[in-house]
Amino acid sequence: MSFAPPAIRALRARALMVPFRIPPASASGAMPTAPLVTLDLETEQGISGHAYLFAFTPATLRPLVAMVEGLSDMVRGEPLAPADLDAKLRRRLTLLDTPGILGLALAGLDMCAWDALARANDLPLATLLGSSPRPIRAYNSCGLWIGDPARLADEAERLAAEGGFSAVKVRVGRPDFSQDLAAVRTVMKRVGGRITVMCDFNQSLTWNEAIRRGRALDDEGLHWIEEPIKHDDYAGCARVAEALRTPVQIGENLLGPADLRKALEARAMDFVMPDVQRIGGVTGWMRAAALAHAHGMEMSSHLFPEISAHLLAATPTCHWLEYMDWAVPILREPPVLRDGQVLTSQRPGTGVEWDEDALRRFAV
Repeated sequence: MSFAPPAIRALRARALMVPFRIPPASASGAMPTAPLVTLDLETEQGISGHAYLFAFTPATLRPLVAMVEGLSDMVRGEPLAPADLDAKLRRRLTLLDTPGILGLALAGLDMCAWDALARANDLPLATLLGSSPRPIRAYNSCGLWIGDPARLADEAERLAAEGGFSAVKVRVGRPDFSQDLAAVRTVMKRVGGRITVMCDFNQSLTWNEAIRRGRALDDEGLHWIEEPIKHDDYAGCARVAEALRTPVQIGENLLGPADLRKALEARAMDFVMPDVQRIGGVTGWMRAAALAHAHGMEMSSHLFPEISAHLLAATPTCHWLEYMDWAVPILREPPVLRDGQVLTSQRPGTGVEWDEDALRRFAV
């Protein structure tokens, strides 16, 4: 028996500025609102797939929407076969190359296509990928941004209590390292021993400074030190990882599975955490998961908890899901949290459905 996949009719994008519940402030800067782009893929048979992208800055919203609309013209009439579609588009766009805004648009299209394909088969995405929906261990990454270290202990308690989380992440990278140390110690004194704590430098250090600060943090009981230096300096990351006892985590900026292969070959990290919109959507994620599995490396997620739960359920070395609530204001049914876990949606597809009133309210 043959199965003819639905044909794609259209791909639509909408630009939004969504308020943060807790505005981020890291070593790389502060963001007052979340610039998001929603994508809707429609098929000739009436099946739709949904996804969203994080545009980083308002300045990229309109170019990203325009890029998605350009891809819509290229995929109209194509069969809904995500891996084939991804390969065809990347071959066609080889001369332009595919990082940057184009890479984000391709990943968004891929996420929509997989969502629509899972819906067409009346299956949750995790099941379509060969796994099953299940609770995924998560840490609350919605706070503990750079600021006054004195307030962080109370905030860590509150963040852990919100969904029964057993882990939180504190941001570091202040010009004065004594304040970073005070921030980590304040949080660890309050929740250490019962709550796992990670920290994130957001690429703010040099090699030598990363080693100096990392060694000072080695005795603080942190679960990992994230992105201490520039993300694509794999030799430098390897040097830092080798010098520290605390595991080093990188990966949110890997631009596809090929970048992960280079990082693995360089021994640039102890843990890896791809971002679904950077790694190449669902197709790129699954290829990255296979690489991580082959190297025996634990793999976590970055942002996008709704789809990341499905992906981690199908990831052999599943480690931690980063829970961020940035898209909650526009979702009809936000992710369900229970006992420190995100419950992977059992609805067909990824479970992403829009609150259309909210989309109209936050539209740019």
